[in-house]
This record gives sequence, C-alpha cells and structure tokens, in this order.
Amino acid sequence: MSRNSIVVIGGGPAGMMAAGTAAAHGASVTLLEKNERLGKKLYITGKGRCNLTNNTDIQGLMSNITTNPRFLHSAFYSMDTAALMTFFEERGVPLKTERGGRVFPVSDYSGDINDALKAYLRATGVRVELNCAVQDIALQPPFTVSTSRTTTPIQASAVIIATGGLSYPSTGSTGDGFTWAKHLGHGITATHPALVPILSPEPWVASLTGLSLKNVCCTASVSRSNGKTTTVYEEIGEMMFTPVGVTGPLILKASAFLAGKWAQNPIITIDLKPGLSTEQLDARILRDFTVHQNKDFANALDGLLPQRLIQTIINLSNIPPSKKVHTITRAERQGLVHLFKNLQMHPTGDAGFKEAVITKGGVCTKEVNPSTLMSKHTPGLFFAGEVLDVDALTGGYNMQIAFSTGYLAGLSAAQYLNSERE
Repeated sequence: MSRNSIVVIGGGPAGMMAAGTAAAHGASVTLLEKNERLGKKLYITGKGRCNLTNNTDIQGLMSNITTNPRFLHSAFYSMDTAALMTFFEERGVPLKTERGGRVFPVSDYSGDINDALKAYLRATGVRVELNCAVQDIALQPPFTVSTSRTTTPIQASAVIIATGGLSYPSTGSTGDGFTWAKHLGHGITATHPALVPILSPEPWVASLTGLSLKNVCCTASVSRSNGKTTTVYEEIGEMMFTPVGVTGPLILKASAFLAGKWAQNPIITIDLKPGLSTEQLDARILRDFTVHQNKDFANALDGLLPQRLIQTIINLSNIPPSKKVHTITRAERQGLVHLFKNLQMHPTGDAGFKEAVITKGGVCTKEVNPSTLMSKHTPGLFFAGEVLDVDALTGGYNMQIAFSTGYLAGLSAAQYLNSERE
C-alpha cells in the first residue's frame, strides 16, 4: 500500500462515509472492519428502519445536540440534512419524513441505507478488509497499522478512527477507538450509556409493565451538594413501563441528562395531566366525583386514567378503594391531584451499554480541530462519529453527526494528503 494513502478504522456509517468521501476526492483508501460485514449496527438503527437524520436546518440540528454542539458547526455545514438526504436519494434510496422530522427510507428497511453506502465504496474504489481487527497503530506518520489479517503492517499517510463508542457491544462497539486514541496521546472524556432505559425499583413500576403513556410530562431532577434539587430535563411526550423500570422517547432523552449523575439521588416526576393546572385538575376530579358520588372510589377514575393505571393510583393515594366518593375529603382529593401531577420514581441507574443507543463521552474535542477533525497533536490522524465526545437527543440527530463528521473527516484527510504531496 502506498504511503500516500488513508486507512479508515471502522465500517459503520461514519467510517463508510469517511472512506467513500476520501476516495471520491482522489485518495487511495483502505477500510478496516473487525466484523464479518459492514454497517452491522446500522441494521438495528431505528428498530431496523434506520432513522438516518432529521429534516431540519442547522439551527434545528444544533438545538438537539447535548454535548459540545459548537464543535459540530463545520461538520454540519460540510454536510447538512439536505445534503445527506440528496446523497441517498441520488443513490436510489427514496426517503420520507415522519412525525417530529424523523427521516426514514420509504422502504422502512435499514439495509437500503447500508447497501447505498457499500455501493458508494465500490464506486469510489475503496478497498474493504472485513474480519480485520486493528492490533497496533504507530504514533507518527507515515502511520503503521498492524491488523489481525495482514502479515505485514499497512503504511498510510493518514488514519481516520471511526470505531463508534461502547453502545450495543454485540455489534462490535467495544471501545477500540478509545484505546487507540489514548495510545496516540488523546484524552478520553468519561463515557456513560445514553438514550437508554432507566431502572427504577418501585414495585408499582414493575406492575405496570407494558403500559404506554402518551402526552405526559417527564421531569428529571438531581440533588446538589447544598441539599437543593436541580431540574436537568423536562418534556411532554410518550413513555412506557418495563419489568425493571421505564423506557420510551421521554425516558431515553432523560437518560442523556442523567448520565453520570446516578449518585446524585435523581428523581423522575411524571405529570399525568400536563394540560391542566392544579386548579383545573381539581375541578375536573370534583366534577367526576359529583357524577359518581355514590360509587366506590375504585370505580370513579375511569374517565381520568388508563384502566391499568387506576389500581396503582388508588394504592398510592392511600384512599381506601371501597370508600364512597361523596365521603372523600377535600384534603384527600387534593392529595389525589398532587399524585396525578407528581407521580415520582427514584431511579437507581440505567440499563447499561448493552441497551444504550449511544455513548456519552469519548475523544476530547479540545484536542481535535473542529474545522478538519484532525488531531491537534498528531498530523494525519482524524476522528469521526461516536468515538468523539459529541452526542444528541433521539430523532435522527446522532446519525446525522455520524454522517457529517464522516464526510468532513474524509474530505479533510484527502486534502491533507494533497497538501503533503505538494
């Protein structure tokens, strides 16, 4: 292999985009993937449908980045949502936009995205090595990359690390990129699972397994050293109960703000009726109680709650289920209102990297040039995708990060080779 070439480590969305882009701009590129196929994690993205981006502008992208958003300015301007959608549509993958701006292939099949990327690699002449794990990388360029498949090390003038993070380790995301980044002198910001189900030990939570709630407000707060609490997340949306805790869009987002804060005694509060003020809800309950005044309390909540939630609320209210509605006191009713507006859980942690959509943390962005994604320490070393300390909320934003940083890293690496030749 020529020393005037690029090695890309990692065959996920960032790595494939980086390799194809570099090759399209004249570089000789070899893509190394330790799995038996490319894009293994892509196949399960968006529950197999591949939510590849969000149909919004750059400001919309930036507002959904939870870690180091300013670092991504150049990457998003290099390949924004419109450019990414055009990229796939020009390669025969029609796309559609669904609720919340989420973009999917019309086929609802993630394999179509993967196939388009693989076709891009073939068209640009990228050499792909599968079942090829990196075993060592020399520190200074020309880089010397030793692998499990090649008997002699590969020499290259530039290396792009796009190995992903630690989430879904069964797909090959086992933190290899962090190992190589540290080996090459880079700091790694502490890593945590994010966009992950949350564990909660309360028995009533497990009793509601499978129940989905829509249009509820989730608030996540943590304790500070002075004894006060701070709200770190609040949003209206959907959630679901599991045998060990909670999940769903609201909870996955909340987990991103609770990552690394589990020692701060977090509390998750659910407002079951966010559209009603405390006074309005009290008036509504009073109306229902007037209609059902001769019924038992247990039979008076049908118009207010999903059937499966009623028994839980009765148990938590401390109002005897057989108590006649007309005998419920004002204080008991106000306690019920408070419960509707402040249903609390005390989570103990998250479900870990095996169920996390993304990794929070990674290669320290202060040590990487945001305009090129090249290391500030080692010329010719580039980073792309989840290996970097950048992450976003659900809705296609993390995939856009992967593609945008992959594109910029590939383009920058090719330009770096050209400048070296000159």
